[in-house]
Amino acid sequence: MRQSTTRVAVVTGGSRGIGRAVAGRLAADGCAVVVGYGGSEDEARAAVVEVTGRGGRAVAVQADVADERAVAALFDAAESAFGGVDVVTHAAGRMALAPLADLDLAELDALHRTNVRGTVVVAQQAVRRLRRGGALVLFSSSVLGRPFPGYGAYAASKGAVEGLVVVLAEEVRGRDVTVNAVAPGPTATDLFLEGKSAELVARLAAEPPMERLGTPDDVAGVVSFLAGPDGRWVHGQVVRANGGLV
Repeated sequence: MRQSTTRVAVVTGGSRGIGRAVAGRLAADGCAVVVGYGGSEDEARAAVVEVTGRGGRAVAVQADVADERAVAALFDAAESAFGGVDVVTHAAGRMALAPLADLDLAELDALHRTNVRGTVVVAQQAVRRLRRGGALVLFSSSVLGRPFPGYGAYAASKGAVEGLVVVLAEEVRGRDVTVNAVAPGPTATDLFLEGKSAELVARLAAEPPMERLGTPDDVAGVVSFLAGPDGRWVHGQVVRANGGLV
């Protein structure tokens, strides 16, 4: 494995939505980027082309985030391609919405496999492999602070993420590695918009004092801060990037 002075970022869920915006922003910040993706190879390759077309370096690697062998191979690929790992952003996620009384428990199992087990698996590799000066950025959700009906199972999975952040912040003590989470509010991604009427989207957009939906780029800017030099004194925190939604 060749050594590199370039910072290297692994972004899960990097083929779409917030993850894709994060991959592009970290590449613009000077990172070589590994675009981790679950199912859409075409979109992952398009994300790589976006980065390389702007003069950056990127590769796409498929991995089921809940499969520890696949995730280990993802990190192996990052080290082989670029020499190490300095930033890990775990943006892969799943959403299943239903009132608790009507919740399909098979959907609950699938949700928790991705959002809870997947977060633990990716974070485990991150804390094993991040170099000094590195950053791990996980994803929670602002529904923990502003609950919406139907989001119970999803909110429960993101509560697990926030619990993990504060524990990991202690476990990496002395390593010069930061651990934080970003908790977006309503953000205009396919995952958020799917199945919602125009009226519901408009109502949700009006909820924050900024009176609009967030964009993937809004969230990517927060990740960039946490992963970069200006975010080194932010550790063990959940940053609610939601336009003032409380």
